[in-house]
This record gives sequence, structure tokens and C-alpha cells, in this order.
Amino acid sequence: MKNSRGVVFLILGIVLVIIDQIIKYLVKTNMSLGEQIPVIGQWFRLCFVENEGMAFGMKFGGVVGKLCLSVFRILLSAFLIWYIARLSRRSETPSGVLVGLTLITAGAVGNIVDSCFYGYIWPDLLMDGAPFKLFFGKVVDMLYFPLIRDAAGRTIFFQPVFNFADSCVTCGAFYLILFHWKFFSSKK
Repeated sequence: MKNSRGVVFLILGIVLVIIDQIIKYLVKTNMSLGEQIPVIGQWFRLCFVENEGMAFGMKFGGVVGKLCLSVFRILLSAFLIWYIARLSRRSETPSGVLVGLTLITAGAVGNIVDSCFYGYIWPDLLMDGAPFKLFFGKVVDMLYFPLIRDAAGRTIFFQPVFNFADSCVTCGAFYLILFHWKFFSSKK
């Protein structure tokens, strides 16, 4: 096969999206909204929340913002898939660069699936005020790491609840910045 590296990273991306969707499905079908399950004491919990689709539960401009975010993710993902395919054909491209870009792309695609289809699958996951179901599904989040709490037990560091797809984007971006920034800075 001419571009076997490309196939490997395509498979990796698909596997990451499937893992993300399985986790979200299990949380949605087995937990109540707001329910928390301690995994590692009070440091790591599964906490089922739904949000409008920005990373770490942030909001972005209501219905118009959600539509813009969904379209942006789709365009960015299409570009990244093309870019990964192009880079994978070049023998001088480090595999780590392809891993980082694949993580980012898989995370974006995982959240695109939520936005595009969750309003159809689960009507309660349709964003309030949505003019139609496509692009307006809420995202299922569940990973919660309340790392630092005050004396009253309130979380004062790292309150966001996020999902596996968000983790893929974040880890991929940090990995590229920390270990492969020279690859991108040397490009002409």
C-alpha cells in the first residue's frame, strides 16, 4: 500500500472517535444528569453533564454561536484530514506530528458527532431554541478532576467537566507544542 502511514493514522482517528462515542453512550444511558461517581477519591469523578458544545462546558453565542462552532469544526476537521493525509505521504514528517494532529482531529470529529446527531438520537440533548436538530445537539461530558478545594470543600482549581474528545484535542495540541513546535516553525 502506497500510503500505509496514512491508513494507520486514519484507523487511529476512527478508534479514538469510537472510544469517545462509547464512553458518551455509556454515560448517557447509565447515569442521571448531574450524577457523580468517585473514581479516585475526590480527585477524579465521573460527573454527567450536558453542554452546548464548547470545550470544558463553555458557551459561545447561543444558537448562532453553536451553528458557527459546528460549521467551523466541520471545516477544520476536513482541512486537518486533508493535511494529515498530505503529511503522511512525506517520509520526513515525524510520526509524532501525525499523532498530535490525529488526536486533535479525532477530538473535533467526536464532538461534531454529538452536535450533528445527538439531537436526533436523544431529543433531550437538543439545544434550547434550536431551529432544527442538525448541528444543535448538546455534548455529553463526564470527566471531572476537582484538583484543589478550599476549606469549605468548593473547587477552586479546575472546575470544568469535559469528555474524551476534549482530552484528545488538548493532549494533541500540548504534545505538538511541547515536542514538535520545530516542525511547524521550520515550514516555509
